[in-house]
Amino acid sequence: MNAFAKPTPDRSVVLSAAVTRVADLWGLSNTKLGAVLGLSGPTISRLKRGATKLDAASKSFEAGQFLVRLFRSLDALLGSDDDAARQWLQTPNLDLGARPIEAIETMRGLIAVCDYVDFYRARV
Repeated sequence: MNAFAKPTPDRSVVLSAAVTRVADLWGLSNTKLGAVLGLSGPTISRLKRGATKLDAASKSFEAGQFLVRLFRSLDALLGSDDDAARQWLQTPNLDLGARPIEAIETMRGLIAVCDYVDFYRARV
């Protein structure tokens, strides 16, 4: 191993930090983030404190990846305007049949919202 090589960051630590940052920027409560990730409120509290991390082999990790994907897509589409992203998430969407913030509480909904935003982004 090269003595100057940087160590590879732990994927679980990086994703856990990114997910908590998204929750902070979007104003997601522990309950809401827990619903999105399929975790309990106390586990979300530990995640935000850095006392636990998302397990790379779990569905919660996969949901976290989709949440970060959604954040990045909205961020690019809306020019890094977090207020606009929060408003978009709260606004009823006829195409999705729900407010996106409610739709992302299920894995199927989270994937659908990601796909919807990515499709819209591809048209721009």
